[in-house]
Amino acid sequence: MSCFASVTTNAGGIPYISNTNVTVGTESVDIALGFRRIQPIGYFTVHMDNAIPSDATTTLPVTLTMNGTTRSLTLPNGTAVTVADLLATNVFLVFNDRFNGTLALMSRTIV
Repeated sequence: MSCFASVTTNAGGIPYISNTNVTVGTESVDIALGFRRIQPIGYFTVHMDNAIPSDATTTLPVTLTMNGTTRSLTLPNGTAVTVADLLATNVFLVFNDRFNGTLALMSRTIV
């Protein structure tokens, strides 16, 4: 019997979620994600079925909405992700830090 506790992140694999809508507002751009029975914990991949319009203001911050909850998307250092960071992006990896309540952009694939 081991006395070491192990913490598992994404034991079932990394969830792949397609976005359902992109809303450009005056204060932010919101990327709506498909409904999921539970919030993913740890890493999840977002596939942009609906792209951010190329004429969106590039300095607007980006938010993600899932299951009715909207949260800001940040870089790992806490800086807000802006439209300029995600323009022409097809897929991006996010880390959901449930302990600190943050969503961090970890990587992106630009088309």
